[in-house]
Amino acid sequence: MLHKEGKNIIALTLLSLALLNAAFYFYFSSLLVLTLTVSAVLLALVLQFFRNPTRKIAIADDKIVYAPCDGKVVVIEKTTEDEYFGDQRIQISIFMSPLNVHVNRNPVGGLVKYFRYHPGLFLVAWHPKSSTENERTTTVIDTGKHQILFRQIAGALARRIVAYVAEGQQVKQGEDMGFIKFGSRVDIFLPVDATIEVNLQDIAKGNQTILARLS
Repeated sequence: MLHKEGKNIIALTLLSLALLNAAFYFYFSSLLVLTLTVSAVLLALVLQFFRNPTRKIAIADDKIVYAPCDGKVVVIEKTTEDEYFGDQRIQISIFMSPLNVHVNRNPVGGLVKYFRYHPGLFLVAWHPKSSTENERTTTVIDTGKHQILFRQIAGALARRIVAYVAEGQQVKQGEDMGFIKFGSRVDIFLPVDATIEVNLQDIAKGNQTILARLS
């Protein structure tokens, strides 16, 4: 299944490649096999980027925090979250390469207490300042017992963040909440007494990997 965010880009890619190969067919026929091969590879890369595999969570539980995206765990640390909480939290960051599934999903279910979009820079996603200076969104979901904050962060290649949530909205754990195009990062901020279930360099899968268990 392909994600709806890829519809226009896929259509534009198909049109561009069709025109390119038509030009080579009429004017540079000796290179047509090469251009067809390159076109097939480019189209395959675009299609795989916008893939949207069905991922149902195993157990809906307000004490479990699932990975909101696919990618590599690059940060696990205690830090001060200044935008919303203003106190110490455990931060887990997941880096998504262009080859990962880029659908973002709700790590917990509950009420969206806070949502903000922040324009900004496009530093590489693993840069320490990307969490506070890059284009990003901040979402806080209140489960009724805990509040979990997570950020979609644009990277050097990611030039568009899409979010489907709004303040006051009730959301379900595991549902799609957004999409980031072409390489990015998601930060999750958890209570300091959360039990972390992943390690640095682990490969996370959205809706399948348990990041933490809440008290």
